[in-house]
Amino acid sequence: MNIHEYQAKAILREYGVTTPDGKLARGGAEAAVITRELGGRSVVKAQIHAGGRGKGGGVKFARTPEEASSLYQGMMGMNLVTRQTGPEGRKVQTVYLSAAVDIARELYLGILVDRLTGKVTVLASTEGGVEIEEVAASTPEKIVKVAVDATLGLAGYQARELAFALGLSGETFRKAIPFFQNLYRLFVEKDCSMVEINPLVVTAKGELTALDAKISFDDNALFRHPELVALRDLNEEAPAEIDASNYDLNFIKLDGSIGCMVNGAGLAMATMDIIKHHGSSPANFLDVGGGASEDAVKNAFRIILQDPGVRAVLVNIFGGIMRCDVVAAGVVNAAKEIGVKVPVVVRLEGTNVEEGTRVLTESGLAIQVAKDLADAARKVVASIQ
Repeated sequence: MNIHEYQAKAILREYGVTTPDGKLARGGAEAAVITRELGGRSVVKAQIHAGGRGKGGGVKFARTPEEASSLYQGMMGMNLVTRQTGPEGRKVQTVYLSAAVDIARELYLGILVDRLTGKVTVLASTEGGVEIEEVAASTPEKIVKVAVDATLGLAGYQARELAFALGLSGETFRKAIPFFQNLYRLFVEKDCSMVEINPLVVTAKGELTALDAKISFDDNALFRHPELVALRDLNEEAPAEIDASNYDLNFIKLDGSIGCMVNGAGLAMATMDIIKHHGSSPANFLDVGGGASEDAVKNAFRIILQDPGVRAVLVNIFGGIMRCDVVAAGVVNAAKEIGVKVPVVVRLEGTNVEEGTRVLTESGLAIQVAKDLADAARKVVASIQ
């Protein structure tokens, strides 16, 4: 789950991580009042769940309260397009005003789980203000990685290593140690999947402050954090993804033409890869999980078919805890209720596969049953050519 910058900064402050003062504005007049409270200048920032806002016109500097009011009015409701939103953009429905900061240096600091090592890893770079993917591609030597032992946490010597790597010195260096350790503590205690401070700023007075902040949480741990669930902004999520979450389905919309319904994230990735290998593209990632009910399968099928870009559907199930006959019944019932008008290819393997195959073949529907994953990919791609 993602949250907005202003929400992330509130959490940072709870952990003693310095951020610029700021407030949400709910109108042009209020934007002017807030700017006066912030000393007569402010940074007007669109709040959407995507990076690159500045390049898209979603971050602007106001030199007077009147200018802040004007910028607010032009920003609220705009369709903000960034590299992360895609060409369709995202409607701005929240605007945050932040205090202006006298910047001496811009740095980068991020914490995430390194899938290769299985460890929480802190990334630091002197190239703040630049997307870390760009730094990794052009100047990877400017990224320092520190893997953290979960039993020890971010040790003092590791925090000092990061501060040295960022070229900090004197009082700024000393303040950086608790800054980094508090950020790591936040990451662990809030079950984060990513914390990114970009840019991490050294001010003209030598203070460290998080000028921008992005935090993502592990959805599987949200049951432990009702206070975080309350921060969820449904306006920032695709309607289909919200619908899917009501049935505990993991769904992400993509821009291809073949809808995918799979059980297990690894199998879902393999399914998308083989669709690409055979010359087409997936329209979604949809993992029904290991023990989905017939009703969940039926709703998964319905959600896939709501996408007008879907020209065919590939169902790929490896039955372990999930039984193939339950999946088959869900697909058949959904197809009958919805009135499927696109080709459907189903590959089943595992528990009750014979019964599942029988349910499909005797359904009277134009459902193709594949013998294996390669056969399924060939059939579903051929069906739209």
